[in-house]
Amino acid sequence: MLSSTLTKRLIFGFCRTSLRPAVAGPVVTRGYRGDSPEPNMIEIPLPPWQEKRNESLDIKRKRLLYESRKRGMLENCILLSIFAKQYLESMNEAQLRQYDRLINEPSNDWDIYYWATEVKPTPDVYQGEVMDLLKEFTKNRQMEQRLDAPNLEYLDKSQ
Repeated sequence: MLSSTLTKRLIFGFCRTSLRPAVAGPVVTRGYRGDSPEPNMIEIPLPPWQEKRNESLDIKRKRLLYESRKRGMLENCILLSIFAKQYLESMNEAQLRQYDRLINEPSNDWDIYYWATEVKPTPDVYQGEVMDLLKEFTKNRQMEQRLDAPNLEYLDKSQ
């Protein structure tokens, strides 16, 4: 019988080599590697972000509302879903494009959170009126209780 440590090493080594890309090429510009100290950790390539063209403003608002609610981390889910509830309906087409790029192009949700809370400087490509609005919203000057994403009842306009 193999020891559990030896078994784990064999399985981990096999999985790691089987997940490596077959061909070496240029580094993908979008990817997620995390903060792992392990130098041999592979980067997970992500498809490049593309703006959805020929999308009506109504559909774009609904998609952005959904994407604001379904984030990779709870902090952004709460922050962006409440922000979207408050501001999406009043955003014009240019602002919707800025918001779409902001929440969908960066591959790491922590970056968005750090920019919104001004822990890290916002890259120029994401700086604009929507980011300024998000930063101001994040300051929560009215001291609202923001513990959960808003209920979805407000979406049903027939009531």
